Amino acid sequence: MIEQFGEALKSWRTRRRMSQLDLGLSADVSSRHISFLETGRARPSRRMVLRLCEELEVPHAARNHLLIAAGMAPAYGRRPLSAEELRPAWQAVEWILERHAPFPAIAFDRHWKLLSVNPTAEMMMEGLGVKTGDSMILALAENETLRASIDNLEEVVAHLVMRLRTELTHFGDDQVLEAGIAALSETPTPTTAEIGLLPAFAPSRYRMGGQVFSLLSTFTQFGTAEDVALSELRVEMMFPADEMTRNMLHQIAP
Repeated sequence: MIEQFGEALKSWRTRRRMSQLDLGLSADVSSRHISFLETGRARPSRRMVLRLCEELEVPHAARNHLLIAAGMAPAYGRRPLSAEELRPAWQAVEWILERHAPFPAIAFDRHWKLLSVNPTAEMMMEGLGVKTGDSMILALAENETLRASIDNLEEVVAHLVMRLRTELTHFGDDQVLEAGIAALSETPTPTTAEIGLLPAFAPSRYRMGGQVFSLLSTFTQFGTAEDVALSELRVEMMFPADEMTRNMLHQIAP
């Protein structure tokens, strides 16, 4: 058990590019103690495991793994998003989705599976062959209807791959994200040299019904989530990137 904890601790420390001295100083323990923990010569307390996880910015699911590896019970639950305990949080998500109309908004999980959408997003996705429960990663990699409708597909894919790589660094080993990156990387993406001076933001341009909808996105997460599923939940709110898109959305939104 202790060897498994030590290996996991070292893996996260390496992933965060911290030396034993860096981690020791940050967690207010000696680098020698960090070394002993990684080699199994010292047994961590529950408080120490959580303290090190905090300093290493380990996500909740991986913190549970480290606790179990050290022979302790997990600290974070993974409740269904429909659980009564999470009702206030889910109501907040629904409030955001509803109030964002007439602009599209979606809620998705760690693996970009669509959990809930507002009516505007649902209307758009129906025309693009995407529905609740689908993975947006796989849709962008495999759904030809969606891919053909995005005027700047290469640019959109490039930004998503960059985001997925950032998330993979945060979450650690994740086969779903790794497979998604590999699938999306088959789409050629422009380099900075080819683009020249980058614009202030990069909207996604969807062609539907002979019109082009230009949308930019913001992402919202719960800042104090202690549940694993809730900590991985995100809401994407899309806004019009030009007046034409704003006017069209006001006209066609349910």
